[in-house]
Amino acid sequence: MSLKIYFCGSIRGGRQDGDLYAKLIKQLQSYGTVLTEHVGDKNVLTDSEKGTMSEKDIHDRDVAWLTECDAVVAEVTQVSLGVGYEIGRAVAMNKKILCLYRPQPDKRLSAMIAGAYDDSFSVHNYKEEEAAGIFKDFFAKISS
Repeated sequence: MSLKIYFCGSIRGGRQDGDLYAKLIKQLQSYGTVLTEHVGDKNVLTDSEKGTMSEKDIHDRDVAWLTECDAVVAEVTQVSLGVGYEIGRAVAMNKKILCLYRPQPDKRLSAMIAGAYDDSFSVHNYKEEEAAGIFKDFFAKISS
């Protein structure tokens, strides 16, 4: 069975980590289909900015992908209202969620994310080179 994975990363909140998102998505593709692979495109323009979809259509499409997915992986280092919203919706849908955060001296992870840890919601402080091992453990746990 191939998993459907919803990857969350900042788009409108800032694209500083776009290259990292692409690398993470590439790793995630070994576990299944990443429904939101466009998040890793460093030149991404939202469909509303391109004029191809309304913001309502984007919202509805993304909520449909959240509904369809087996797991959510969110890179939460870059603050993003959209990523927070996606995580909240995923929690309400009882999805398996993995949040990745790279600790930085000038940024602190929201207590609403850091404090949400339970059997279906995990949060990892990490360095980029640790992501592959974290993914391996996460997907082994949700597959069992």
